Amino acid sequence: MPLPPMATSAPARRVTLARATLRATLLATLLAACDSAPANIVTPIDWAAPVLTRAVVLAGLNGPWDIAFTPDGTMLYTEKCRGLSVRHADGSITRLLGTAGSTLVAADLACEGQSGMHGVALDPQFAVNRRAYIFMASTQSTPRTNRVMRIVLSADLRSAAGRTDIISDLAFKHVGNAHGGAGAHSGGRIRFGPDGFLYVTTGDNHDGQIPQSPTVLGGKVLRVTVDGVAAPGNGAPAGFDPRIYTYGHRNVQGIAFRPGTGQPFVSDHGPSYTDEVTGLRAGGNAGWDPANRPGLRCADGYCGYAGTPASMPMTDLSRFPDAMLPSWTNDDASQGIGPATFLTGSLWGSWNGSLAVGIMGGRRLVILALDQAGMARSVTESGLPATRYRGVTQAPDGSLYVATDAGEIWRVTPGR
Repeated sequence: MPLPPMATSAPARRVTLARATLRATLLATLLAACDSAPANIVTPIDWAAPVLTRAVVLAGLNGPWDIAFTPDGTMLYTEKCRGLSVRHADGSITRLLGTAGSTLVAADLACEGQSGMHGVALDPQFAVNRRAYIFMASTQSTPRTNRVMRIVLSADLRSAAGRTDIISDLAFKHVGNAHGGAGAHSGGRIRFGPDGFLYVTTGDNHDGQIPQSPTVLGGKVLRVTVDGVAAPGNGAPAGFDPRIYTYGHRNVQGIAFRPGTGQPFVSDHGPSYTDEVTGLRAGGNAGWDPANRPGLRCADGYCGYAGTPASMPMTDLSRFPDAMLPSWTNDDASQGIGPATFLTGSLWGSWNGSLAVGIMGGRRLVILALDQAGMARSVTESGLPATRYRGVTQAPDGSLYVATDAGEIWRVTPGR
């Protein structure tokens, strides 16, 4: 199908990127050829890194947060304080769900601090059932919670109806404290995995007791059915909420699934150090435990900003020897790591199969090439403009769409 029209007021900007290092390319080629490398892992094998072209598709948005595509390439997107919208092939916009003016009003949308309407994902059977799923902070209960709801979109994508809240008890920071205001650390990314189940990421709400809690759904990654019930095989320890897939996280705002293996990888905010990208395993503990501990002066019972990488590590192997090891730690810096997606397709050259990760505070997009074990073996700066990267999603045509805190959505296309 033809590509959707671009905003005429925002000219395309060409960005030429440096080639990957010779060492990284040689390693990739050898790994692809190695008998021990599983055939189902997509490994970069081309010599050439892509040359990117960036075009602004939409501008002047109110905090765009996430992007999803229908099978025919129509783009849906969320704005944190406004709701869910669709951009039609002719460039027109329909507001589907959210504040007044939407076809389906969500009067309980709670836009406060870092929270509001966050992730969006389309049902794997969307072409048949027209179902979309949205992560949203809600005032429906007291105290407030984050929720995941399901809605049904019309065949022409010009209206929404049939709201059903499939998860209504996700942790929400409803009162500010010494570490920040209400609404902080909600997580909020949702994605369907290749297994057909919905993965939901949540944050620790600046509450030291939440990440390791077996019952509070904060600092977790959930794995559920389309009705919000626990998916089989989550592997959570005895006594845990069965919807929990992994726990011990800080504030997960990115999740993506490795091509071929389907393993989920998440990006998790560090405190004043050590953002992390981690490959998940069922029932795994990410090792974040910011509850009170001897030797640290912790305000409001939260030690997340009180220590050092040694005294308050993101992945605490002394307390949790079996914790999932991070694939990458952002050079031990905390820069507000956010969205993530795997790049697939031969048009991505040496980046085919690599993980693109947006870093908000660092105002950059990086490309991680992973080895067979899922560890980062090279990191390449994308060379795209400095901005707060809020959402990254690959479209059906292989291009990359980027939502930024500057109120824009870009279309990034690779070439040679």
